[in-house]
Amino acid sequence: MAQQFTQQIQLTLEDGRVLSVERGTTLEDIALLARKNTESPAMLGVYGGKMRELTYRPMRDGEVSFLNLESVDGYRTYVRTLYIMLIHAIRKVLGPEACIRIKHSVTGGTYCAVTQGGREGVTEEELDKIRAFMKELVRRDEPISRDRYPLEEALEYFADHNMKDKTRVFRYRRFSVINMYSLESSRNYFYGYMLPRTGLADRFELTDYQGGLVLQLPSPKWPHEVQAFTPSHKLFDVYSRSAKWSKILGVEDIGALNDCIASGRFGELVQVSEALHAAHIASIAREIASRAGETRIVLIAGPSSSGKTTFAKKLCVQLKAEGKKPHLISVDDYFIDREQTPLDEDGMPDFENLNAIDIAKFNEDLNRLLKGESVVLPRFNFVTGHREYHKHPLTMNEEDILVIEGIHCLNEQLTSEIPRSEKFKIYISALTLINIDDHNRIPTTDGRLLRRMVRDHRSRGASAAQTIAMWPSVRKGEERNIFPYQEEADVMFNSAHIYELAILKQFAEPLLFGIDRTQPEYQEARRLIKFLDYCLGVSSEVVPSTSIIREFIGGSAFED
Repeated sequence: MAQQFTQQIQLTLEDGRVLSVERGTTLEDIALLARKNTESPAMLGVYGGKMRELTYRPMRDGEVSFLNLESVDGYRTYVRTLYIMLIHAIRKVLGPEACIRIKHSVTGGTYCAVTQGGREGVTEEELDKIRAFMKELVRRDEPISRDRYPLEEALEYFADHNMKDKTRVFRYRRFSVINMYSLESSRNYFYGYMLPRTGLADRFELTDYQGGLVLQLPSPKWPHEVQAFTPSHKLFDVYSRSAKWSKILGVEDIGALNDCIASGRFGELVQVSEALHAAHIASIAREIASRAGETRIVLIAGPSSSGKTTFAKKLCVQLKAEGKKPHLISVDDYFIDREQTPLDEDGMPDFENLNAIDIAKFNEDLNRLLKGESVVLPRFNFVTGHREYHKHPLTMNEEDILVIEGIHCLNEQLTSEIPRSEKFKIYISALTLINIDDHNRIPTTDGRLLRRMVRDHRSRGASAAQTIAMWPSVRKGEERNIFPYQEEADVMFNSAHIYELAILKQFAEPLLFGIDRTQPEYQEARRLIKFLDYCLGVSSEVVPSTSIIREFIGGSAFED
């Protein structure tokens, strides 16, 4: 006998409440029924163990939960919806030939490059019209629909609408259909979920900046207000340098990277990318050496998986070529005894707290060295949790220079007793050089997460699930201890290689596939697997032993 379906289904919420709703009710309507007064609106639902857009209609009893702006995936969905609205508005205001590229994050939002008829940027009047059009979209609450198209039909649409970037990407996709989103007359491809209506993305602002515009956004911490845009001119200059590198290499998106691999030019790409890194490090060493008699200390800081260790060692090599005698010091060797480490809000040891460092002893040793005294430097024993001293004193002469690496190195409090004129500060980060296409960016944090995942598995035996689970805590520490001080740097260095995703893919994919659907990290693993699927993989044999990438995949010439 055929199974008889009732018209009502029972949905169990995270807090234990059970909702009885009509079969086929959208998750958006269910979210409204489930929402409490203090909660933010839902951006996504989770049903059947999978994330679902709010247009999804559950047909059976089950567990359901919702993700709002405070969640990572809910936030991504909100931002992505603003992207399709912005692209649509620009083309309506400036004309269908206008080109917009979603470039990279800035403090308070996302930087977007706009070109039209050979002209870069927008006028104040055009910006006002684009903003007004987007606000009108919010007021009209226009639907955003998702439809599946055969691959060939989608490629034809991309070609007809001058979307060469998407044509390149999808030449290498192994699926026969593509999901595309439509907003009024605009149709586009986006990697990830979308809100069902424009009225749900009502918090944003637009600001003119550096020949483009900044789409200001709310943040997961403060979802009800738009963040202020704070220009970071030095960081923007690094992104600009990286964009020039991408043009030099002829690889500005993943499709172009895949073309390079397929045509047999990948080895040359690696060589040129490595040469650009080497040239920049050499120029930094020359600048330091040119400050003879002034700069005695080089301080290097950056977020997790930026390649600080390899960069510091490569810089030391270049400083030697400039006639200097560098001495590499890790701030971690000045940790206070583990039992005295300050605790975080959860009562756990907070090793990223500045007060976890013996600042007084650190400054005392540096000052003595700068005065020409002999100092026995400590080594922190991470097994016993205590500092140890070995009888190998260091004495600095005129050509000696200290190269110090640690997360707090840009914070003046760490070296408060050392005159600023004697310090040269370097900020290093892995800022993604390419995006998937013009409208789908690769967050810098994704690249760093993949690096760390591969390294943690190789050097610590950690699973991908463990790395993903602790990543939010790492990011929280970076927001508190590193990013606020990045503009203090004298020089910024981008450690990302334009080719690295093709290398990391081979190492990261098996680890990600090892996370099963019962684990909390499964959804993030699936997202990263889908992201890596855009890129062709290449053997790591082509990566030189002196590359920063070797710090993560192994085989580095700088490993002890």
